[in-house]
Amino acid sequence: MREPMREEIGADQLHRTLKRLSHEIIEQTGDQGSLALVGIRTRGVTLAERLARTIEELARFRPPVGALDVTLYRDDLDRTGGARQRLRKTDIPFSCEGKDIVLVDDVLFTGRTVRAALAAIVNFGRPGRVLLAVAVDRGARELPVRADFVGRNMDVLPDEEVQVLFEESDGRDGIVVRDSPDFAKRHIPKNIPKNFETHPAAPEDSP
Repeated sequence: MREPMREEIGADQLHRTLKRLSHEIIEQTGDQGSLALVGIRTRGVTLAERLARTIEELARFRPPVGALDVTLYRDDLDRTGGARQRLRKTDIPFSCEGKDIVLVDDVLFTGRTVRAALAAIVNFGRPGRVLLAVAVDRGARELPVRADFVGRNMDVLPDEEVQVLFEESDGRDGIVVRDSPDFAKRHIPKNIPKNFETHPAAPEDSP
């Protein structure tokens, strides 16, 4: 039996959110030739491809997109499944040397995935700078990590799982929250407070 699920935003709102993120990335990176997006597997790759396509529509250039698997760089493998996790292909068909690399992930939570991505990305050259774009920031950080581009800040309970849905993999676009006690057992430390802070809400997208 699947856990109860509620929809937080639908397809139209998600599209507006991704368009706003794309605008912000264009404005803050400036040099078109130095910009590249690297999606963190798995859904971060789909999100990166979406952002690259929207950037192309807005600015008439398409930044290159890479895919990064961070499994072997994580410091919490025992908690998240360890050896049972399936390794996926890293595919970064360009040098990161001197570039503005925007790491892209669907949900920012503890910060450990981002820490692992930072450790992994230097194997492809030393970036000029690394920025972070996420569709959702759900708070409850365990490491001092903050995103530069945030689609939505969401205040959810420790035993709730946030999922960003994409047409390519899920048959529809949107953001949903699912009750998931198993998710809490895998990801939430026992001593985390019930009411944890999130960053100030990202601006609402205009209709």
